[in-house]
Amino acid sequence: MAAIDMSLAARSEVAIHQLIKRKNWAAKEPGVILVFAIVGAVAILLIGLFVQKKLSARKAAA
Repeated sequence: MAAIDMSLAARSEVAIHQLIKRKNWAAKEPGVILVFAIVGAVAILLIGLFVQKKLSARKAAA
């Protein structure tokens, strides 16, 4: 039983070490993050305009 417990502990230590070793991808690739932010802002703007248009059409019909 002790050998099984030690192998599980060793695997968890390896997994923890790999998680700690990871670098910050967003800091290395700021251009990609900027593009995601711009595309997200444009998408939110378009959705807002669409909703406003639908609400004003519903208000005019009533």
